[in-house]
Amino acid sequence: MITSLLRLALAAAMAAGTFLAASPVQAAAAEVELPLSEAVDTLPVAAEDRTGYSRDLFKHWVDADRDGCSTRAEVLLEEAVVAPEVTGRCSITRDTGEWYSLYDGVTVTNAGNLDIDHMVPLAEAWDSGASQWDAQRRQEYANDLGDPRALIAVTAKSNRSKSDQDPAEWLVSDEEAVCEYVASWTAIKHRWGLTVDEAEAAALAEAAAGCEDVTVRVTLAS
Repeated sequence: MITSLLRLALAAAMAAGTFLAASPVQAAAAEVELPLSEAVDTLPVAAEDRTGYSRDLFKHWVDADRDGCSTRAEVLLEEAVVAPEVTGRCSITRDTGEWYSLYDGVTVTNAGNLDIDHMVPLAEAWDSGASQWDAQRRQEYANDLGDPRALIAVTAKSNRSKSDQDPAEWLVSDEEAVCEYVASWTAIKHRWGLTVDEAEAAALAEAAAGCEDVTVRVTLAS
């Protein structure tokens, strides 16, 4: 499925004379940058349907590169403000390291108190288009290390507060983080060609209106 954002990317490439009969896969790897409000406006709107959803349909926390670190560990290591101690192949020592939880503005010093959240929850992704994917693509989505906004280390409390809600139902409690959250949500929806429902689109647009200087840059998933 080619999203509105991808169409804009292809149109821009053609206008610049840089589009050379790229295949859909090559085209989908394009990097696009838009003002946040425009990025929100170009998200395709569609009704959501959770029929048939199961979290087990998204295999997650795999070790894709077989370096001993699961996706969870990779995110913890990447997002650490202070690097934790690591033993063995990839065992993060408790009570070492430091992380900042964007959702509630809390500093955490024990990795065991952190959840790795899917910025766009698995259930929301299912509702928005992932129900049509095969198992491999759902696994790639659930373990997306290609965009640092896709997975985020946050306090377990804030993650459970968010659950599988979209921005029409839940936003970060720290007002200073709202623009970053909305931009990240919008970027991941575009990256994976996911839709938004009408309430979600309205909430994103309202929030984006207060983020005039924010842009969204995203590489679309192939």
